[in-house]
Amino acid sequence: MTDAVRHDWSLAELRALHDVPLLDLVFRAATVHRQFHNPREMQVSKLISIKTGACPEDCSYCAQSSRYSTGVGAERLMEKAKVVEIAARAKEAGVSRVCLGAAWRSVKDNDQFDRVLDMVRDVTDMGLEVCCTLGMLTEPQAKKLEDAGLYAYNHNVDSSEEFYETIITTRTYADRLNTLANVRKTGMTMCSGGIIGLGETADDRLKMLQTLAQIQPHPESVPINILSKVEGTPLAKNDDVPVWEVIRMIAVTRLVMPKSDVRLTAGRVKLDATAQALCFLAGANSIFSSETEFMLTKAVPSPSYDADAALLQALGLTMRAPFVNPHSPRAEELAEQIEARRTAPPTFCDRKEAVCAVA
Repeated sequence: MTDAVRHDWSLAELRALHDVPLLDLVFRAATVHRQFHNPREMQVSKLISIKTGACPEDCSYCAQSSRYSTGVGAERLMEKAKVVEIAARAKEAGVSRVCLGAAWRSVKDNDQFDRVLDMVRDVTDMGLEVCCTLGMLTEPQAKKLEDAGLYAYNHNVDSSEEFYETIITTRTYADRLNTLANVRKTGMTMCSGGIIGLGETADDRLKMLQTLAQIQPHPESVPINILSKVEGTPLAKNDDVPVWEVIRMIAVTRLVMPKSDVRLTAGRVKLDATAQALCFLAGANSIFSSETEFMLTKAVPSPSYDADAALLQALGLTMRAPFVNPHSPRAEELAEQIEARRTAPPTFCDRKEAVCAVA
């Protein structure tokens, strides 16, 4: 079976695909997954909240919004040394990508952004893929991140355009798409997906996939989050998403964007090992793991490094190495840049004269 990469999916086509009997849908998705990916490899990421809480946005699901009382306090931007320390432990555990998240509405051209750029450089030079999720981004800011060596930028669209305005009012869907357009003007890879369980319909989920599939090329990474219900947020009492709907969403995402990494992200801790295995069979080939057993904040739990290592071993899966994704054209280029920096002779700088020379 060969499924071509398409950007012109109609809602009717997506609905027909979504409504295929579940086991038939999983079989088809598994077949396509094996056409484009190594089915025995799992890409494993670690999230680091480099700036937590006090976000001015009103995203109805978010523990870090200043609008809600969730028990998540505001913290200053993390020091680079601490970020590097956490990244080093993640690398030792087999993680290939570190994602740096800041609770900002948008990036500002200031000292804090300069510090983030330094973090990106240092963690990249450790031989890890680095992703950032910092909020809205201008084209010049995206270029600065690219120049610092950033591998990927995450900015989720969350849901359909119609449903979006019922869960977020402090920015528009067009704002989201504009940031993604700025990312596509660079050589960085794109990470963009959404959340299921917000109260949306099946058509809202499919319209979200339709929006992402229209991006050329498709986002290299598509996270599918299951709502983590946080006390104090407007969505804290939402119904749980049935496991069969999670598996169906993973399978449809794999079929619609066959070259993309499909990430089973927030909410995975709610799935038992069998459910996770079915998601992996249906095309999920990326997960987040954690030494602290939570993702960005304690409000969103995550499986631990040890639990994930045991699960992958039981399923005969291995952790994918950094910079080896055949569908990410920047991977080889970044690996070469890292090696060049690692082997370059040291330099000394006269800061007063702003002159640097090879030692």
